[in-house]
Amino acid sequence: MREVAILGIGQTKFGELWDRSFREIGIEAGFAALQEAKLSSQDISALYLGNMASGSFIEQEHIAPLILDYAGLAGHHLPAIRVEAGGASGAVALHQAYLAVASGAHDFVVVGGAEKMTDVPEDVQTDIANASADQEWETVFGATLPSLWALVARRHMHDHGTRREDFARIPVMAHEMGSKNPLAHFRNKITLDQVLEGSPVADPLGVMDCAPASDGAAALVLGPLEVARKYTDTPVRIAASQVACDTLALQHRKDVTTVEATVVAAKAAFQRAKKSPKDVQVAEIHDAYSISALMALEDLGFYAKGAAAKGLSEGEVAFGGKLAINTSGGLKAQGQPFGAVGVAQVAEIVRQLRGEAKDRQVSGAKLGLTHNLGGTGATSVVHLLERAN
Repeated sequence: MREVAILGIGQTKFGELWDRSFREIGIEAGFAALQEAKLSSQDISALYLGNMASGSFIEQEHIAPLILDYAGLAGHHLPAIRVEAGGASGAVALHQAYLAVASGAHDFVVVGGAEKMTDVPEDVQTDIANASADQEWETVFGATLPSLWALVARRHMHDHGTRREDFARIPVMAHEMGSKNPLAHFRNKITLDQVLEGSPVADPLGVMDCAPASDGAAALVLGPLEVARKYTDTPVRIAASQVACDTLALQHRKDVTTVEATVVAAKAAFQRAKKSPKDVQVAEIHDAYSISALMALEDLGFYAKGAAAKGLSEGEVAFGGKLAINTSGGLKAQGQPFGAVGVAQVAEIVRQLRGEAKDRQVSGAKLGLTHNLGGTGATSVVHLLERAN
């Protein structure tokens, strides 16, 4: 297997992009990544596109060749492959692209992630998002993704003594960093009291605990590490790429306060990279719901089960702490276009490892982690990224 590097990144602004089409944002992100990698379309041999629900959101399926077509690349007859894994679609697309380059099947590939979510009403957005849970045994009875994560939060509070204010700190930190990110959906700072007093969604979660529906796209260009310096002065190596899955329904899991897929993927990733959680300086973790981020800190190995709350209260995972999380603003502030999330997370870590994150820059960042979930954790993807020597 060859070592794989990220040669270029591209990303649109996230938010309510009513004046822009799915095609436009996908092409913008992809061309930006190609330009940064100093490659032309002639150099690319495959496209992998993460997308959850274009058929429902924009009534368009078969979107990978669509993007090639409107990018003027249809005549090249490249393989264009769409990947769907709920909210983890972008991260799984990256995993597939990584394997393609590592195996030698392709030399240079584009990985894209895109979703156009805000052209439909909020109740329709909710129904589409709920489809990543178990329709037959959960959502048909009225369960929604927020209510399922609220059940998880209640159980975590019961079993581990977690307090409401412990996971409420997550969105406060997210908005602090989002205020510094020009591509973020939300750039306003919020207080702990605003989170605690926000409109209820599903007890104990309020509106400020939940990431928004967003439009947006992100893209990466991958290539063999051995030739990376021909295309970029600051190549970033993919030290590990791991995917793990679990039951779709919460009721079938032995412990809902642990996302076993994350535990398995993280252990495999650290073993593959010959690293440990203490080696990571910066991480983008899945904070679609504030409780999901608190649990991820434990499931990824940064804290023992039940101990992340103390780390959050003491500022250990805030900007300037021993581990900086979600310097992009995370899903909560940067935004949550489902298919783009996993790719955008990696783009932020690349900026950090290159030293290009400006006033979000984590000093001395050498190893970064991304963590992306589908549904309530039926799919979990962990990437470790390292600044190449």
